[in-house]
Amino acid sequence: MRPCGVLDVPPTRLARLGAASARHPWRFVVVWLLLTLAAFAVAVGGVSGQSLFERLNTGAPSAPGEATRAADILRELDPQLQSLTLQVDGADLAATAAVTAATTATRALAATPGVTSVRSPLLVPGGVTSPAAATLLADGRPTSRGFVTVVALSPSVDTGVDTGGDTLIRERMRAVAAPFAGATARVSGTQDLITAVTSQIEKDLRFGEGIALPLSFLVMFVVFGGFVAAGMPVAGAVVSIGGALASLWVFSHVIDLDASVVNVVTLLGLGLSIDYGLLTVSRYREELTAITADKVARGQGTRRLRFTDDDIVTATARTVATAGRTVLFSGLTVAIALSGLLTFDAQIMRAIGSAGVSVVLVALVVDLTLLPALCALGARRLAGRRRGVEASGDTGVFSRLAHGVQRRPVIVSVASVAVLLALAAPALSMRLTGSTTQLLPVGNPARVFFDDLDRGYPAFRSPDLTVVAHAPITEAEAYARTTVSRIKGVTGATARALSPTLTAVSVAVSDGPTGPLTDGVITSLRDNRPAFTTEVTGRQAGQRDFLTAMRAGAPYAIALVVLGTFVLLFLMTGSLVLPLKALLLNVVSLGAALGSVVLVFQDGHLEGILQFTSVGAVESVIPFLAIAFGFGLSMDYEVFLLARVAELYRAGHPNNESVSLGLQRSGRIITSAALLVIIVFGGFVAGQLLVIKEIGFALVVAVALDATLVRMLLVPATMTLLGRWNWWAPAPLARWHARHGITE
Repeated sequence: MRPCGVLDVPPTRLARLGAASARHPWRFVVVWLLLTLAAFAVAVGGVSGQSLFERLNTGAPSAPGEATRAADILRELDPQLQSLTLQVDGADLAATAAVTAATTATRALAATPGVTSVRSPLLVPGGVTSPAAATLLADGRPTSRGFVTVVALSPSVDTGVDTGGDTLIRERMRAVAAPFAGATARVSGTQDLITAVTSQIEKDLRFGEGIALPLSFLVMFVVFGGFVAAGMPVAGAVVSIGGALASLWVFSHVIDLDASVVNVVTLLGLGLSIDYGLLTVSRYREELTAITADKVARGQGTRRLRFTDDDIVTATARTVATAGRTVLFSGLTVAIALSGLLTFDAQIMRAIGSAGVSVVLVALVVDLTLLPALCALGARRLAGRRRGVEASGDTGVFSRLAHGVQRRPVIVSVASVAVLLALAAPALSMRLTGSTTQLLPVGNPARVFFDDLDRGYPAFRSPDLTVVAHAPITEAEAYARTTVSRIKGVTGATARALSPTLTAVSVAVSDGPTGPLTDGVITSLRDNRPAFTTEVTGRQAGQRDFLTAMRAGAPYAIALVVLGTFVLLFLMTGSLVLPLKALLLNVVSLGAALGSVVLVFQDGHLEGILQFTSVGAVESVIPFLAIAFGFGLSMDYEVFLLARVAELYRAGHPNNESVSLGLQRSGRIITSAALLVIIVFGGFVAGQLLVIKEIGFALVVAVALDATLVRMLLVPATMTLLGRWNWWAPAPLARWHARHGITE
């Protein structure tokens, strides 16, 4: 069955846009080429001198609250946070001459411009054998052949490893180890850790794209049966990547961007571009085939006729009017899902939401303008004799699958839901964390440095908790001694002055910075305040504030996404039942994806295969990102399928026939699109950064389940059970949709 009115161009804005791109294809292509070159130039620093990756930050997710306020005070007033640390291994501290020379080098270091203070066992009165030096020696013993030196820096010193602002300081720190024969010296600081994470982000991005783009092209060559058709979605994806990076560079000047935002948003843009490109090119070839069949039927040509310019304009206009409409609905649905992140009072969520929406819009505009122009230019090559996904006919594997499901819809529905619920069950035991060095692979030098520092020099570990007391040190010391130290789980509490009226109380807890006892200590500290103001911060405190903010914003996010998706699907289908069913099915499939993440990353299954080390929890941003991105992608395929089913139902086909025909005509496209998206996300699962592995894996599972179990089994089964109720809406709404609904 051919598209209705093959030679008629629908009188819609989308059709006119498609016709314009076909009449002036080179204008569209040249404009996009220039924009893409400019976008990549901006992203890599060729225009401003500072690349996107140099503008990124990293750290545990946070939200405005007590922990953030206290952390801001510490960053401003605590000299320990603006520092570099030297680790020396293999130093013979019994060699008098070497110790004397190293002491001289340490004094020279202390006199270096930009250095405000130096803590070193070489400067302690009484030397390295003094008890006061024990905390600065490996394992607290002079015989351990290792020591650290901590250099506090002026705020004006730039500690970025790429800027060279502290080169002299680093050189003089390494010079401290030079007198010891065979000793090794390592220097690092917080900025080095941030640089390591952002550098890994950039490597993973190149690696993921290096896997995704070639494999995607290969799959599309098989899908379309030709190089020209296969190259068009890839070309659109490259343009979208450039647009994504440029938009992120712009956002980095407005808000602080976490390093993980780049990969998360870029992989979404890449996946959507390939999805939309696949749909557009396949529909274009379908329109060309329909034009050929129409002319042959009227005796105006043969199967190998040569297309006229008017034929190409007609095919392009109809493609944008039909596939473009589906892409528009899909893009808006994904954008609505991501805009839900804007309701949260956490900067990383707002950054991903705003950047994600912009990237979706870029992919949408690319597909509505550049892809049709490329199709028009390659029309005569696209209409070759090779058959692609669009040549599915009205019978085939997917129609037979639909008929099989329709014979036993109850059994299929129950069995499918049971499988999804079983996969979702582990999500109930999900534990959340905000990792720092653990985000990096085990062998990364920055992670090794800080892991060695934690093991060899426990005194230099960051406090499990810090209480910022708005009180003089004498009052804060009394509070630490009489109150903090007596809380269950606390093993130590020490105070240090930040200013005459501000004191930092460092709290050590027996089960570390993120254990259950630490959570109890936070509760006790916040529920039992002293006479002066206190603010509790630390990894677990920040995590609690972050999750509190997420819980507060969740109802608004859910309401926005549900309402927006409901309205869009109603405008497309004229039904209130289909949007509700789509929302419910997405909830179940996303739960299954999150349960799979818990099994793999929290419980440690597949560690060897996926090459990661489990931290016993899931990164705290993953559930929210997986739900937002997974919901958008799931609705993507829902729109692909429902657009065809609704088109057939409006053309007069019965419900069950519309379902089976719609599944047959869209099944290859959905399956191919899902395979391509899995390849894209799989490329990032193969990267090294833990949070990117987790979100990539979550989306791979979500897409795989949605394109198979949900879209191929549950949707036809439930639509068969509902029958004509699928298309139900109250009479006033049905009349309103008949007049104002957005149809082809």
